[in-house]
Amino acid sequence: MAAQRGIPSSAVRVLEEALGMGLTAAGDARDTADAVAAEGAYYLEQVTITEASEDDYEYEEIPDDNFSIPEGEEDLAKAIQMAQEQATDTEILERKTVLPSKPAVPEVIEDFLCNFLIKMGMTRTLDCFQSEWYELIQKGVTELRTVGNVPDVYTQLMLLENENKNLKKDLKHYKQAADKAREDLLKIQKERDFHRMHHKRIVQEKNKLINDLKGLKLHYASYEPTIRVLHEKHHTLLKEKMLTSLERDKVVGQISGLQEILKNVEIGHSYHAPEMKVGRSREKENTPEGPTQKGLREAREQNKCKTKMKGNTKDSEFPIDMQPNANLNVCKENLSPAKFDYKLKNIFRLHELPVSCVSMHPHKDILVSCGEDRLWKVLGLPKGNVLLTGFGHTDWLSDCCFHPSGNKLATSSGDTTVKLWDLCKGDCILTFEGHSHAVWSCTWHSCGNFVASSSLDKTSKIWDVNSERCRCTLYGHTDSVNSIEFFPFSNTLLTSSADKTLSIWDARTGICEQSLYGHMHSINDAIFDPRGHMIASCDARGVTKLWDFRKLLPIVSIDIGPSPGNEVNFDSSGRVLAQASGNGVIHLLDLKSGEIHKLMGHESEAHTVVFSHDGEILFSGGSDGTVRTWS
Repeated sequence: MAAQRGIPSSAVRVLEEALGMGLTAAGDARDTADAVAAEGAYYLEQVTITEASEDDYEYEEIPDDNFSIPEGEEDLAKAIQMAQEQATDTEILERKTVLPSKPAVPEVIEDFLCNFLIKMGMTRTLDCFQSEWYELIQKGVTELRTVGNVPDVYTQLMLLENENKNLKKDLKHYKQAADKAREDLLKIQKERDFHRMHHKRIVQEKNKLINDLKGLKLHYASYEPTIRVLHEKHHTLLKEKMLTSLERDKVVGQISGLQEILKNVEIGHSYHAPEMKVGRSREKENTPEGPTQKGLREAREQNKCKTKMKGNTKDSEFPIDMQPNANLNVCKENLSPAKFDYKLKNIFRLHELPVSCVSMHPHKDILVSCGEDRLWKVLGLPKGNVLLTGFGHTDWLSDCCFHPSGNKLATSSGDTTVKLWDLCKGDCILTFEGHSHAVWSCTWHSCGNFVASSSLDKTSKIWDVNSERCRCTLYGHTDSVNSIEFFPFSNTLLTSSADKTLSIWDARTGICEQSLYGHMHSINDAIFDPRGHMIASCDARGVTKLWDFRKLLPIVSIDIGPSPGNEVNFDSSGRVLAQASGNGVIHLLDLKSGEIHKLMGHESEAHTVVFSHDGEILFSGGSDGTVRTWS
């Protein structure tokens, strides 16, 4: 019985110890939970009591079927008692025990104050408070339990403040993340815009390369007629070489015969022999002549005529009292608005090789064109029928210019000569030789007695038409002189050069009066406006400059590049400037508003441009051998 009474007391003791431990752990957990939210009592629905262990891991119970009793303790009563205790423990564990919840203990006020001071970092105040507080407690002046507790509202407030601080920290982090994301977005947008612009630029470059490739194909196709012309030239030269060798042998025989006749004359024989020689020569003249013999005979006759003319003519005098510029009144009377809406009207295929120059007749609706096929052609407008074709140069033609009266034409060529032509007959009446390299340009003086030319040999020359000789050579440029022009109704010359300068000369003395600097590349062309107040020039990078001729200062610079500007020309009113560009575009510059208009129609490079007398029609020549009319 004693054993039976002892079993429940030990079981209850074990249960209390186990429950004490569980309740302590549960109390700590509830203290933590109460700090978050105090909401009534908690109930334990099921409790499993196990042996106390160092860790909190719940081990599964392993049944021990081989129950053994240690040696030296083989007592039946003790064994029965242990078995009964184990059975009782098992019954207790199987029961569902409901334990009362532990009430939430609010925080004591002194702990609240201490926590507050620690939180605020007030260490000196905390030390004073603790020393004075515990001194009062020791003296018995105040008791710990009677002081009271901090209401739950303050605890909740502190928790909410902590939570608010945590939320603010999170908000700050989120703002930083948002700012960083915004910066990344802006950066990505900029990169997107950059790549988009780069893509557009690449597309533009691709289109430009496609256009250049088309132009190169056309340019390559234009070489085929050139090669055919060169083959024909080669065969012609071979034939001429053979004929020249035969003619040379004949001339050597004639010279030897003449030498014998001269010896006989010196000895004193009769003069019937030369008469018979003349008769024989006349008989030979009646016989058919070859092309080389005919050319030699014509050259001898021209040389005889030249020697006779030189003996009878004198040098022309430069005019002193010049006539007023008639274009001044024309510009004042022409008050109609400038025209820019030109459209391609006709295409005249005149040359097999590129057109180098087109020029208008000073009084009639007649146009002359020069090409690199050594030909110049006179066209009747507006139909474009060929009225006259001239040939005589042995190399490509570079420029042409009408005589002020309109009955003569001057042409310059790569064969280093300048030729004068009679337009009534179509014959060459005079040839000026003196340049050592190709001649780029030529121009007439307003009196009609002088022709000026510029050449690749870095010089310009002034030729006297009456005395048929070079009156003056202009030295000063350090590179090729690409264009030359007389100032209207004066003795002043304007030249442009590949040394990037413009020069103004006195034709009477051959002295350079002024040089204009400003271009950064080779100057291809320069011209006076009809009134003579302004100069226009263009260079190899497409830059066009306007100069004040009275002040000799630059007015404005217009960049239409990078394609080269080949030629510039004013209309009759002087308000519109046209430029022929290397990319095939004709640019029209409105000198009043500064606007630039483009005429697209050439399939390849545009070399030359000129206006009609009334400015209603524009003519342009290109490297494809065509002359195009715009109206």
